[in-house]
Amino acid sequence: MTKLHKFERKLDKIFNEDFPSLPSKTKKLIVKYLPLISLIGGLLTLWADWDLWRWGHLVAASTTYITNLANLYNGGKIIQATNQMSFGIWLGLLILAIEGILFIAAYLGLKNQKEGGWNLVFYGALVNLAYGVVIAFTSYGGFGSLIWSIIITILVLYVLFQIRSAYKKTK
Repeated sequence: MTKLHKFERKLDKIFNEDFPSLPSKTKKLIVKYLPLISLIGGLLTLWADWDLWRWGHLVAASTTYITNLANLYNGGKIIQATNQMSFGIWLGLLILAIEGILFIAAYLGLKNQKEGGWNLVFYGALVNLAYGVVIAFTSYGGFGSLIWSIIITILVLYVLFQIRSAYKKTK
């Protein structure tokens, strides 16, 4: 964890010294509503992940059915359709589930203004970046998905490091 802590310290320096500071009232509002935002965001992430997983299975089953049907009526020529649900897509779904779980798990810590809650949202932001990298190398993602993931991660990290001082260290 020491490398992660060093990375965290570098980010803290960047987002608190090199970026403009948020107004005090804005920081207080964010601290007040971040637990709810994290909980809702986590639930929506898991819901989206579940739907994507179901659609993936539906596509895979449909592709298999259509391939079998085509081979039945094709006069002996073998047709093999692909559903493009690659390892990258399934890995992306797993990473998305982890992100949703982290955001939900952060709720109590954020509500009690504990450092552990802040840490879970921080890890969730890093997992979001990993999701962007994985999806960028699939047929459903691409470079644009990676760019959006980087932008969202930077925005979340900026806000997180601006309000970091509000979260008490726990033993």
